[in-house]
Amino acid sequence: MSKTLQAVRGMNDILPDEAEAWEHFEDIVRDWLKSYGYRPIRTPIVEPTPLFTRAIGEVTDIVEKEMYSFEDALNGEQLTLRPENTASCVRAAIQHNLVASHGPQRLYYHGPMFRHERPQKGRYRQFHQIGAEALGFAGPDIDAELIIMCARLWDDLGLEDVSLELNSLGSAEERGAHRAALIAYLEQHQARLDEDGKRRLYTNPLRILDTKNPELQDLVEAAPRLADYLGDESRAHFEVVQQLVRDAGIPFRINHRLVRGLDYYNRTVFEWVTTRLGAQGTVCAGGRYDGLVEQLGGKPTPAAGFAMGVERLLALWRESGGESDGAQPDAYVVHLGDEARRLAFRAAEALRTHGFAVVLHCGDGSFKSQMKKADASGAAVALVIGEDEAAAGEVGLKPLRGPGGQQRIALDALPEAVAELLYTEDEDNEGDDGSL
Repeated sequence: MSKTLQAVRGMNDILPDEAEAWEHFEDIVRDWLKSYGYRPIRTPIVEPTPLFTRAIGEVTDIVEKEMYSFEDALNGEQLTLRPENTASCVRAAIQHNLVASHGPQRLYYHGPMFRHERPQKGRYRQFHQIGAEALGFAGPDIDAELIIMCARLWDDLGLEDVSLELNSLGSAEERGAHRAALIAYLEQHQARLDEDGKRRLYTNPLRILDTKNPELQDLVEAAPRLADYLGDESRAHFEVVQQLVRDAGIPFRINHRLVRGLDYYNRTVFEWVTTRLGAQGTVCAGGRYDGLVEQLGGKPTPAAGFAMGVERLLALWRESGGESDGAQPDAYVVHLGDEARRLAFRAAEALRTHGFAVVLHCGDGSFKSQMKKADASGAAVALVIGEDEAAAGEVGLKPLRGPGGQQRIALDALPEAVAELLYTEDEDNEGDDGSL
């Protein structure tokens, strides 16, 4: 007998109960993004591999170790499942002249990303991100807006224990000067570096500053700081960002070791972190990437953005008490007999035409067994149709959650009767404050 097929390791099914929580969360997020003027964009899951090698950087962990890349069997093109979506958004903006034709753009996306990592809690091979990209904005105000709007989302979701870390990476020239000093410093301590540090020493030394190796913490803490190499313009930009964030009442910490794992960042970078999710503590990260549009073939265009991990945010949301109530129908239709079934279809469609959510029992079963399913569905009312109701062209209407007995209603009066029952139930629920 063949072995039962399973999902690919690190790529998870999202079953109905959990998927309903996802949809509720996504509704909150869409409303939040639209309230700041961000508009949706949808890009392909598969992109040309050079898009990511050029944007992210060939010596990053993502490109070196984590991308799902393959050759198209039809034309030999090198393709990759997207490991992130900023590069795709920028590629789309260049290809369709979004900024050149329509001015600065506030865009957002939501969807799956793919990285070949060791699966663990909060880190999967197929994971989901929500991101915002602001293209064509040069000033520090957009950096601050991106940070402040995140703080509003945490408040909307009721999240606790989420803190902000900021840093500035300066310009390419400033980073170059700091890089040279950093390499010279690390060369003096090369014997202490772990294998990962030795590998990155001459290719991406900034990432050594982000090491989690406890034996290297004192070494990187004493390393040259990028802040000491920033020029007046970069300092002024970062000061305004900090001032606007302070004005919004958002506390933050300057983290000189915050460098981000993607090569395209410059100037402002930020992370929102939590201690509630173990090692996977970053729930949102972003910053400014002014050179990326030109790097991918477009005209020089300033840009900034962020991405947040949906799985991690959902876990934190649940930790903080957030959850969806699930999708419950307004009515459940039970029926017995051929003519009753025909009337049941008509009654269910009549209610749906008026905007009600209705579950129609399908299959066999006694009235008793069907009523158990009606009650378990969470519906507020049951529509009961037997031979007598079918012969009279009427429907039995039975409240499932509130007071009152079953009544017979003509089919054309059914939507109004159901609406009245639901309205009465809502009023009863609002009035029930637990007082005696």
